[in-house]
Amino acid sequence: MPQSSGRLAGRVAAGIIVARVLGFVRERLFAYYFANGPAADAFRAALKIPNLIRNLLGEGTLSASFIPVYAALLQREGEEAGRRLAGVVVSLLILLTAASALLGIVLAPIITDLVAPGFSGHTRDLTVLLVEILFPMSGMMVISAWCLGVLNTHGRFFLSYAAPAMWNVAQIATLVGLGARLAGTPLIVALAWGALAGSLLQIGVQLPGTLKLLKGVYWSLQLDTPGVRQTIRTWVPVVFGAGVAQVSSIIDTQLASLLGGGAVAALGYTQLIATLPLSLFGVSVAAAALPDLSRDAAGQAMDVLRRRLSDGLRRLAFFVVPSACAVAVLAKPIVAALFQTGRFDADDTLLVTGVLAAYAIGIPAQASIKLLASGYYAQADTRTPVKIAAFAVAISAGSGFLLMQVLGPAGIALGSCVGAYLSFVLHYHGLSGRVGQLLAAPETRTLWITIGASLVATGASALVAAALSKRPWPTTVAGLSAFLVAYQSVSLMFRHPDAIGLMRFALRR
Repeated sequence: MPQSSGRLAGRVAAGIIVARVLGFVRERLFAYYFANGPAADAFRAALKIPNLIRNLLGEGTLSASFIPVYAALLQREGEEAGRRLAGVVVSLLILLTAASALLGIVLAPIITDLVAPGFSGHTRDLTVLLVEILFPMSGMMVISAWCLGVLNTHGRFFLSYAAPAMWNVAQIATLVGLGARLAGTPLIVALAWGALAGSLLQIGVQLPGTLKLLKGVYWSLQLDTPGVRQTIRTWVPVVFGAGVAQVSSIIDTQLASLLGGGAVAALGYTQLIATLPLSLFGVSVAAAALPDLSRDAAGQAMDVLRRRLSDGLRRLAFFVVPSACAVAVLAKPIVAALFQTGRFDADDTLLVTGVLAAYAIGIPAQASIKLLASGYYAQADTRTPVKIAAFAVAISAGSGFLLMQVLGPAGIALGSCVGAYLSFVLHYHGLSGRVGQLLAAPETRTLWITIGASLVATGASALVAAALSKRPWPTTVAGLSAFLVAYQSVSLMFRHPDAIGLMRFALRR
């Protein structure tokens, strides 16, 4: 992948880091006040459907459909044509999200029973109330995703991915400001209002830059505006694909609600950690690569596209394989360091640790799918990823249901991993058949170096963790340090190109 794309991916990752650091602060406070109790279960479940709407109409789907058309229109017909397309798209999004928000408030009891069929009594009633409060948030998040699409097309990556920090800031302020005076149900309800306010703040930091680039918004619902119909044609299959992925998340919540005992909350804590490497590396590489992949496909430069995908997979593997190993081997001290406080006790740590270690297995596959899907999107094929995702979700659900009978919530996580690797294999072979073998001999060699170095680093980290096992923060810091030193040393020993590039970058800085 060209160096310029690497720099853009770095900006995405930097923005994500800002948001995620504050996300961990938010989750630590959440764990302090709610642990894995009924209020925590209710809040996690209530967020599911608003997040579904956001993901269906927002960032991922808009990136795949809007950005390629918008970028091409800017280049071909100029700023005014791009402004008109962006205006019609945001007008349609506002209309759709307003309708879905109103419908969600009205159907909150039905939604609760769908998402968490195992809830009853006070927990169910609380979840219904939280759904009613949180549902309008989905519309705000979708508008934020539209801002992201405009900003990314113009090369403004950092602000796009740092803006969600405001959502975290609002919730942190709510918990810090009211935590000493409220508890249980009143506090979780206040937190829901804080989350809604945070979604408004998230838009607030993005809109000025977006409106400056567009020189104002062109409000219109005219579908014959150039680029609109093409955006919709590519957007609809992507929405279905995102829907399939979200169905998988909802199924996980449904299964966890049947287990009880804080299983739903445990999945929520786990996913915050497990999705960090996915966001830092999977999202950043895919987001930075999509415009270039689209240009390659449009110019029929399929060999260039293949090399770009190959380089992206190599770079992803270099970062996500060791990330998965580090999360798995240090799961317990990481969970204890981040969350074991207040109501979140040692038993909660053990529960979340098992789920986290299981989720870590699927991190490499899930991150790679994001880049491979961009390879299909760049070729204007948004249907194939949908078909693959639907099949993988069915396998995940069946596997998760069977495994949770023996392993509890960790079994649900392992079921997701089974589906992720199946999806990766199908994506990979499909693209290889179109553009040529993605991992030829040089890439295969670097992959084996990555795996070998990760295993050596895992052993070094495990030894350090065993020596400091009763002290979470020192264990986490020392274990990660040992892992990084061992991994980079072995990778440099065998001349891994990304290890060399990382070392040169560090020396320049």
